[in-house]
Amino acid sequence: MRGWAVALALLTLMACGGEPWPRREHQLAPVRAPQAIDPAALARRLAAIQPGWPRSRRFDCAKLKCVALTFDDGPGEYTPRLLDELRRRDVKATFFVLGEMVAADRSGHMIRRIAADGHELGNHSWNHPSLTGVSGDELKRQLRQTEELVHRLTGVRMRLMRPPYGATDKAVAEETRREGLAQILWNVDTLDWRDRDPEVVARRAAAATPGSIVLMHDIHPTTVEAVPKVLDTLAKKGFTFVTVSELYGKEPLAGKTYTER
Repeated sequence: MRGWAVALALLTLMACGGEPWPRREHQLAPVRAPQAIDPAALARRLAAIQPGWPRSRRFDCAKLKCVALTFDDGPGEYTPRLLDELRRRDVKATFFVLGEMVAADRSGHMIRRIAADGHELGNHSWNHPSLTGVSGDELKRQLRQTEELVHRLTGVRMRLMRPPYGATDKAVAEETRREGLAQILWNVDTLDWRDRDPEVVARRAAAATPGSIVLMHDIHPTTVEAVPKVLDTLAKKGFTFVTVSELYGKEPLAGKTYTER
């Protein structure tokens, strides 16, 4: 089987920060979610094709200079370019996705590709409200509806979430604990939603220190344009690029809030 065909098959197996809600140009209209898949059946088929997949990654971030790059608000029209760049350099990141953006992709291809490329998926709510300002029922719906859609399309059960705008409180913490989700914030904010300048974004990301969680958004073309320089600069400083869970060496605890290692 050709390599691309295996990668395509993997897509079906695997399974914002503090900014004002950005206006997205060229946003696709939400559509009905694609047909559900059977992850277990596909897992058996892929195991026969490529035994031992997925590859296990272990990092000792107590000794290494680890940094977790995170991307919010997608997937969007610029996400494929970002994924191409990350794949070319064998870098893994964490994507905090919006349910409405996942649903807007008619084929479900993009969310499957993120998972199949080995990136971590996190819940960023359905349509980006401040979770501290919604009812208990709406809070649950925002998280659960996104969780169910992503699981149906990829087989992934997300274990991380990022509250929109970084807004959280006791009620949000309790609901995320019930849903089995750790709250992931950040300690390096590139402010890429405000300053659409690749040089500025790259410079701010380069301020990361060992254990940092860096906030960016894959819905902005200027951010995607900045990523190669971000990777070059941090790599020259000796950083290892990891997902959020890899940063901590284990699955973060549900309900707990994390900003850096």
